[in-house]
Amino acid sequence: MITVKFPDGATRDYAVGTTGTTVVESISKSLAKKTVAMRRNGELSDLSELMENGDVIEFVLRDDEAALELIRHDAAHVLAEAVQELWPDTQVTIGPVIENGFYYDFSRDEPFSMDDLKTIEKRMGQIIQRGASFTKEVWSREEAKRVFKAKGEDFKIELIDAVKEGEDLNIYKQGQWFDVCRGPHMRTTRDVGQAFKLTKVAGAYWRGDSNNPVLSRIYGTAWATKEQLAEHLHMIEEAEKRDHRKLGREMDLFHLQEEAQGSVFWHPKGYVIFRAVESYIRRKLDNAGYQEIKTPQLLDIKLWEKSGHWEKFRDGMFVVPDEVPAEDDNAPVLSGNAKLMALKPMNCPAHVQVFNQGIKSYRDLPLRLAEFGCCHRNEAHGALHGLMRVRQLTMDDAHIFCREDQVQDETKKFCDLLDSIYHDFGFEDVNILLSTRPEVRAGTDEIWDKAEGDLGDALEATGRSFTIEEGEGAFYGPKLEFHLKDAIGRSWQCGTLQLDFVLPERLDASYIGEDSARHRPVMLHRAILGSLERFIGILIENHAGRMPMWLAPVQCVVATIVSDADEAALKVVEQLKAAGLRVESDFRNEKINYKVREHSVAKVPAIFVIGKREAEEGSVSVRRLGAQGQTVMSVEEAIAALASEAVPPDLRD
Repeated sequence: MITVKFPDGATRDYAVGTTGTTVVESISKSLAKKTVAMRRNGELSDLSELMENGDVIEFVLRDDEAALELIRHDAAHVLAEAVQELWPDTQVTIGPVIENGFYYDFSRDEPFSMDDLKTIEKRMGQIIQRGASFTKEVWSREEAKRVFKAKGEDFKIELIDAVKEGEDLNIYKQGQWFDVCRGPHMRTTRDVGQAFKLTKVAGAYWRGDSNNPVLSRIYGTAWATKEQLAEHLHMIEEAEKRDHRKLGREMDLFHLQEEAQGSVFWHPKGYVIFRAVESYIRRKLDNAGYQEIKTPQLLDIKLWEKSGHWEKFRDGMFVVPDEVPAEDDNAPVLSGNAKLMALKPMNCPAHVQVFNQGIKSYRDLPLRLAEFGCCHRNEAHGALHGLMRVRQLTMDDAHIFCREDQVQDETKKFCDLLDSIYHDFGFEDVNILLSTRPEVRAGTDEIWDKAEGDLGDALEATGRSFTIEEGEGAFYGPKLEFHLKDAIGRSWQCGTLQLDFVLPERLDASYIGEDSARHRPVMLHRAILGSLERFIGILIENHAGRMPMWLAPVQCVVATIVSDADEAALKVVEQLKAAGLRVESDFRNEKINYKVREHSVAKVPAIFVIGKREAEEGSVSVRRLGAQGQTVMSVEEAIAALASEAVPPDLRD
């Protein structure tokens, strides 16, 4: 007999050879019908696994959050089976679960198209209805190679070759179809349910290497209920409408092009937003006691080696030889022997250099150094995504050098500042994660114990709730991550606060303490917006391009109905400019509805319409973006209302 334990502390005895299925059926038939998997000693596991003495098990129901990953995992297997039933010559490669869904890569002479998805979905539905059981078999490496070679699955052979000799593989079957898989899986294909949808097709290099064949990737999403699926698809639809790249074109804000991969060409209207955000943050930092500095973009790799960034981030840095290129067209452009420099991917080592100039006393701390630093990160071309993932980025970066006894107070001040800034930008729902030591890190375990303890204590002292994210800290210290939710429920990680004992030691930062001895400062790396480019992308999508008045590139357009109103309209334009508003005029010989529609697409928040009557009365018809109808107001009243609304939130009374 063996003893099995349950989360509530209860135990039961079973015969050797008992599976999870037997255990749950012995407790309740109704519970067994709802249960699709189990946690065995904390790990997700198939219900068919044999129990061992002392196992602690917890049943996973299909509507549990933990089951969602299994639903998507099994849906990927069903997708692969459906594709091979419909197109038997197709080779399957890999099919992982991803955020909100799954994908599977296929090798096929003719790539899949969007038109194929409905056919595949229909066959998936039939496979799910069959309810074939997921069963696990353990094969030797040699047997797996033999079987998949006979099937003509060359990509599977390559994956199996990567397994160590003598190591066995798990093979999961569903009816006649099978694949190499670590598992676990649910009971049958029927557990996947019908709340799934194939969303798109794309090309993908085998193993992400551009030298390898291009595969056909099919993406899908799967949920526990059709209501959840509908909600997700609605969010995707909303996200597509709000795509900052699409809105950036429509609003003439920015563009990107191949000659500057991952770097933004800001247009005048887009740079208005950039400057408004930067100016706002600069005022907030000035009021919070930060001192702004500017440091070089190009630094000798000796500094990056000393700081540890060269070892950790070298593959993400742009390296520049320190030499003049050869003028002779027949000679190599570069000698290959020059000293190397690198464009900075972050500002912290440079800020320590500023701190190190001159002797610092304990009375000088905390010293808060801020920089809108232009940084470069050598992101893979395939990872670039509009403003959200760029190679050239502007950080709202700052570093606080303080004593250990000041960490708690500085953490509270930072959190309060961050909350006020997010509030001003319209974000109220913020989640905090405390990320602990990663596997690859600098510093001793003792240093990490202290850093994690100090940062956790400081955060608790602020009274804010948080969750711990194991292993996701920076390589030099634990960090707080601030995740904000946008208007359609998506989460964005923007702000960070990292506590660092390591870099001050490596770069020999010190201050003279009250005891007249040298001490290492604690370094708090912090950002609120993160990358300005990315945050502006988030703002555009959060507001669907309808920026708050203080951020709108064009705050008002004055449009005429008839040419007789041009002179009066021109005076209104000058009055708006005098009130500090960003204004454009539209005196074209076009119908007013055409003009209004065009400026609405450009997301202009206010349109002042002036016809013959308005010109005679000294009034304007005000049309607000998204509102029905219009309001007739005096020119003075309309301008005063707009000017009041256009004041940045930190400057309002």
